[in-house]
Amino acid sequence: MSQIPLNKKIYFLSDFHLGAPDYEKSLLREKKIISFLNNIQPTASEIFVVGDMFDFWYEYKKVVPKYFVRLLGKLGELSDAGIKTHFFIGNHDMWMNGYFEKELNITTYSEPQHFEYNGKKFYIGHGDGLGPGDKGYKFLKKIFRNRFCNWLFGQLHPTWGIGLANYFSRKSRQKTGNADAQWLGEENEWLVIYCKEILQKENINYFIFGHRHYPIDIPLNSKSRYINLGDWITNFTYAEFDGKDLILKKWEE
Repeated sequence: MSQIPLNKKIYFLSDFHLGAPDYEKSLLREKKIISFLNNIQPTASEIFVVGDMFDFWYEYKKVVPKYFVRLLGKLGELSDAGIKTHFFIGNHDMWMNGYFEKELNITTYSEPQHFEYNGKKFYIGHGDGLGPGDKGYKFLKKIFRNRFCNWLFGQLHPTWGIGLANYFSRKSRQKTGNADAQWLGEENEWLVIYCKEILQKENINYFIFGHRHYPIDIPLNSKSRYINLGDWITNFTYAEFDGKDLILKKWEE
């Protein structure tokens, strides 16, 4: 169990999808995220970025996608200042291969993780592929995470590989529309069902996920809550934990 230093907080945010829908809009969003990080830097003890930082990311052996240098530089600055930063791989940026750890000293996770702060238990993950349903995506996720398939994609020249991935990302977004930004009702929310299954086995105070693009904060029982962080495309929402309470907030510059 970790104790948060006096007058410090832990911050949680997710789903920036930098790179989409185009360079200009992505850059505006990136600058807004950096403004937020500048604002919280004096009070931040730790920062969790809970997936889909980018709309696409693939690390070749000696090449990473261009752009995003402002955000990556800021994350490196926070890390150098002693603010521990965690990154959960999302469904749009699952092809991480050590760059964040080596260059930015950011711990990355491919699966949900347990944490405990000030006696409160947290269960944190991006949220894709969890709970019932979505069998088609779960099958694709196994392929995307497969080491051989990952290596095979890496044999494409970056111009072709990144271009192809961006094309399919746009097509997927056109197909799903704003489905991820709609509340389906507690009985139909796969992540809520998943959290309730976990609660049958262990006690968790806060389940924190991204992926849904819809800010959610609901009680699961008298001691447990499910929080979805929303996104930084339309909602600009985040959560903060001050050692006693966790609050879902909206960033207003």
